[in-house]
Amino acid sequence: MPTSMPDIANQSKAQTEGTLDWVGMSNIEMPIMIASKGETQRMCSAHVDAFVNLKDPKAKGIHMSRLYLLLDQLSSENVLNYQTLVTLLDGFISSHQDLSDNAKVQFAFDYHLRRKSLMSGKLGWKAYPTTITGRLNQGKLDIELAIDVRYSSTCPCSAALARQLIQQAFKEKFSEDSINLENVHEWLGTTEGIVATPHSQRSVAEVKVKLNASVSEFPITDLVDLIEDALQTPVQAAVKREDEQEFARLNGQNLMFCEDAARRLQHAMLQATEFDDFWLKINHLESLHAHDAVSVTTKGIEGGYQP
Repeated sequence: MPTSMPDIANQSKAQTEGTLDWVGMSNIEMPIMIASKGETQRMCSAHVDAFVNLKDPKAKGIHMSRLYLLLDQLSSENVLNYQTLVTLLDGFISSHQDLSDNAKVQFAFDYHLRRKSLMSGKLGWKAYPTTITGRLNQGKLDIELAIDVRYSSTCPCSAALARQLIQQAFKEKFSEDSINLENVHEWLGTTEGIVATPHSQRSVAEVKVKLNASVSEFPITDLVDLIEDALQTPVQAAVKREDEQEFARLNGQNLMFCEDAARRLQHAMLQATEFDDFWLKINHLESLHAHDAVSVTTKGIEGGYQP
């Protein structure tokens, strides 16, 4: 084995001089222990992006192995929380003295939660796509939590049109002198009675929040609960017939266009104190149309998220 090996990054200059905004690695597969508020610490299979800037225009490149080894140390010896994320970003920069003064890291993973059914009390797992991003730019810290939550949305317009058809069918079936309560009750339980139903679709709320320094463990469950409570019709895990019936009732009582869903969630987010800023995108994956219906909004603070 050679006693010394060439280090091209240190021994040669850049072919063309210039600073670079970000240099690093993306899609690193790594298990990460996550600290979420109110939950036991758990291991998640994450895909990680790790970057620093290259401020020296003459330097050949950065030391990517140093970024990886710091991530590996976090993975094998520590838990990801607010403070260890800050320490990791500091380590990215301190390991690249004279080369970098900005750092960025992103962890993307599915966070699984046990969720209770609507009526039967059965428990089942639901996966929530989650991303935690930390940035340290010339001493300015920015930590973001992003979560996708799936729910059902029922169209108010199609509900009104369905009701109109049901009314019309009722008038055709029953005249004023032939109405009998038992007959009407029986008729309403048939497909002839409920001649039309409104269309609903699986929908996705994409939410990003900027965390403030009061946070120690990531409020993943708190944010999921806030979103699902605001929208009222989250998709279910374990389901018995009574749960499906209650889900149908909730859909019928929570008719919403994408604008309605966005405003509901916006109102709920404005009441939260853990977040300095928020951005949300409502996606109704239409069953009537081949395209999606979308609404986007933010908290609206100066210098904050842009729509």
